[in-house]
Amino acid sequence: MAGKSPVRTDRAPAPFQGAPYSQAIRVGEFVFVSGQLPLRPGTAEVVGTTIQEQTEQVMANLRAILEAAGSGLDRLVKTTVFLSRLEDFAGMNEVYRRHVGAVPPARSTVEVGKFPGGALLEIEAIAHL
Repeated sequence: MAGKSPVRTDRAPAPFQGAPYSQAIRVGEFVFVSGQLPLRPGTAEVVGTTIQEQTEQVMANLRAILEAAGSGLDRLVKTTVFLSRLEDFAGMNEVYRRHVGAVPPARSTVEVGKFPGGALLEIEAIAHL
């Protein structure tokens, strides 16, 4: 079995408050990306106040991590979207659709409790290399 290796880039936020997780892990032909909040890289600052602005930042963070792993948004196979308010689904989906390509990945979307710093969503992802 292939070993796992961490993925790290300064173009996306580091693990939140030094928590013990990797931005992503590569194993075999896949990369597993930890949930991304709409944080500006290098800070703990939430970007934007609307679901559209925050989804743009989350997708930028996912793109940066996937590219550092040798993959990309066009290679997503599965995402999980966590929303603090299910009413934000349409706004999130409007932005998400523009980033995932002609063959969108499998996806689950769930409503959860609140996120730190006023974040409205988090997205985790699996992509192939």
